[in-house]
Amino acid sequence: MIRKIKNFFKKNYLIDTSAIIYKMGTVVNNLDQIDAVEIGPHTIIKGELLTFGDGGKIKIGQYCYIGEYSKIWSAKSIQIGDRVLISHNVNIFDNSTHPISAKDRHKQYKEIISSGHPKKLNLKEKPIVIQNDVLIGCMSIILQGITIGEGAIVGAGSVVTKDVPSWTIVAGNPARVLRKIPENER
Repeated sequence: MIRKIKNFFKKNYLIDTSAIIYKMGTVVNNLDQIDAVEIGPHTIIKGELLTFGDGGKIKIGQYCYIGEYSKIWSAKSIQIGDRVLISHNVNIFDNSTHPISAKDRHKQYKEIISSGHPKKLNLKEKPIVIQNDVLIGCMSIILQGITIGEGAIVGAGSVVTKDVPSWTIVAGNPARVLRKIPENER
């Protein structure tokens, strides 16, 4: 059963009654639309989920885990399938988070501290899709526009700049395919 929640920041989100957001976990819904953040059944959140003021949607499936100090920031769309394990200190951004122009960055900063997250901003947003049964190792970074295929494993400390095929192991900076996962290991 999905329930409506108002969190510490007084923003709304949807969460299944069996999901848990631990004390160190946060949901910051700057968009302030109830369906901008959805957390599915039996999911544990120990990191941060954040939508930008000008847009963003985060949808997390069932039996997922978001580790300590991980940040999932959306200005477009981040979809996480079922049974996805995201270790600690992982960053998943569907946008560039700040403008390239120093003038525009300063304007963004001033707006954030004076009146909240900007309602109009171009951050080169592109959706991210993380399919079912993915494992993302600690301290990895997933950049905008990426799809991580079913059952893929992203090694610790990887920077994912290209799509990851299903049932493969990738690692490195930038991440590259190390090997396919054979049928008997799936």
